[in-house]
Amino acid sequence: MRASLIQIHVDDDESPNSRRLHAASMVRDQAGYADLVVLPELWTTGAFAYEAFAAEAEPLEGPTYEVMAKAASDAGVWLHAGTIPERDPDGPLYNTALVFSPDGELAAAYRKIHRFGFDKGEAVLMGAGEELVTVRLPETVLGVTTCYDLRFPELYRGLVDRGAETLLVSAGWPERRRAHWTLLAQARAVENQAYVLACGTAGTHAGVPQAGHSVVVDPWGQIVAEAGAGEEVLTVEFDAAGVAATRERFPALKDRRLGLEPPRR
Repeated sequence: MRASLIQIHVDDDESPNSRRLHAASMVRDQAGYADLVVLPELWTTGAFAYEAFAAEAEPLEGPTYEVMAKAASDAGVWLHAGTIPERDPDGPLYNTALVFSPDGELAAAYRKIHRFGFDKGEAVLMGAGEELVTVRLPETVLGVTTCYDLRFPELYRGLVDRGAETLLVSAGWPERRRAHWTLLAQARAVENQAYVLACGTAGTHAGVPQAGHSVVVDPWGQIVAEAGAGEEVLTVEFDAAGVAATRERFPALKDRRLGLEPPRR
């Protein structure tokens, strides 16, 4: 299958609606070219624009949902539309990922489990998700994760236990920790014998330079493709069936002794 990671340039002076229109245009450009399109984290507001979270928060089926659903349908692609600051009418804000099918229907929503900031920022302004999310495509099973999640390997093990073969990471990762970004993406791929598609932003979020360098890693931990620092569409073809072949050839996952879930009935 062919995947396109859209590494959007976030400009602090650009309005959220302008960004929506720009992102939707880039998604539509993948029509007839990509099967799966992935956008970064909080690209409508900026992952570090904490003061804007409440003001720009939207309901799940708000303006970003509407624009991205139509873009997915117009392009005929599976679309991980990145994340939005979601306002739950009965609870806190959430950092929520939206995944659409090629007909524009919502296939999944994932509320970020691990919030960044320690005792400030996202960690105190947003609630924590609780559910692991996978999405079954004809070619593969996606595991959906967001940015800081990448530092928590137990989440990815849980997704593998639920059948995930291709792990998606939507991020607003800072340039000052770019080495960790690449290292952790490779680690998650190797230890789970899965493809990792990690899409970040370019530009700045509230003055914080972004790492860019979106990356696709194969089940052996080899970098298949990597973007540069600026706005870019990183497109790669990969054989999703290679995950099963890797796990059969080198069956390390079968030797796990700790953290195994009981068989599902």
